[in-house]
Parts: sequence; structure tokens; C-alpha cells
Amino acid sequence: MAALALVPSTSVALVVVRATSAGFANGSAAAAGIVLGDLVFVFLAVLGMAALAEVLGNFFLILRYLAGGYLIWFGVSLMRSSASLQLENSERSVSNLSSSFFSGLFLTLGDVKAIFFYASLFPAFVDLATIGALDIVHIAVITIVAVGGVKLGYAYFARGLVSSVRNPRAERALKVTAGSLMVGAGSYLIAKP
Repeated sequence: MAALALVPSTSVALVVVRATSAGFANGSAAAAGIVLGDLVFVFLAVLGMAALAEVLGNFFLILRYLAGGYLIWFGVSLMRSSASLQLENSERSVSNLSSSFFSGLFLTLGDVKAIFFYASLFPAFVDLATIGALDIVHIAVITIVAVGGVKLGYAYFARGLVSSVRNPRAERALKVTAGSLMVGAGSYLIAKP
């Protein structure tokens, strides 16, 4: 799980962008949303996700489109915002934290790669027929530590990058780059089959 969480993806891009544009707390909130989404998939896998995905196939498709649209909107907003990052104020904003959290959650719930992993590959590593309540707790803890730890690491290092940038032109370039990544991630999420 940690190796898969390390692979650059839309969830990594979201954590990095939230940490660079709004501070470590927002990157952490996005990571928490991603972890919750993964936990939802863990529990769905245990309960028979393949059958559920067939029944709710269009729901997952709608979530993917909503997540992609939100990422595009957020990226464009980031590119159009002023050059000053104002990290101290934005880190404390409850609305920013909840926005970051729900971005991570919806991105994960709409991620076909995550659905594929938990519906197809996860059962290859875990014998779902013999799993007990304690096993589910262990899997949840492993998910939280592996996925959450990696995403928090990305947020920490991304926040450190911003702290080292004090030039307004460099800040602007960083925002445009981060916004472009978000637009690209959102577009990819909408366009992928």
C-alpha cells in the first residue's frame, strides 16, 4: 500500500497543491480525505465491492466527474489568485480545511485506479472469505499508516518547498504550476475511460 501511495497520481498532486497553496494543515486535510476514501474501499472490498460496483457503477462515474470538475475549478482558481500565498491565514481557515478534506475524499471515491485496486488486486493479497473483525481492524490501521503516512510526507515536503520560496515571481510561478497540475489531474480524471 505504501508503494502504491508513493506513485505520483492525482491524489499526490492534490496533497502537494493543497500544501503548497494553503499550507501543511490543508495538505494534511486532503491526505485525511484520501485515507477515508481508501478506508471506504477497504470496507466495500470486504463486503463484496465487485458486486457493489456493478450495481452502483454510474454513481462511481458521477463521483469521478464531480471530483474532476472540482479539481479543474480549484486549479483555475489557484492560477487566477494573487501572487501572495498567505499561508498563515489560509492554514487556519475551517472552510479551507473542509474543502481540502472533501477534495481528497471525493477524488479517491471517484478514482478508477483505487476502485480497480480494491475490487481486483486487494482480494489477491487478502483472503476475504476468511477475514475476521480483528483482521479488518489490522487492515484499516495498515491503510491509515501506509497511505496517510506517505501523503503526509508529500504535504510536509511540499510545504517546505513553499517556505523556501520568498520571491513573489517564484510564488506566482509555483501557483500557476500547481494550478496547471490540478487542471491536468481533473481533466485526466474526467477523460480516462
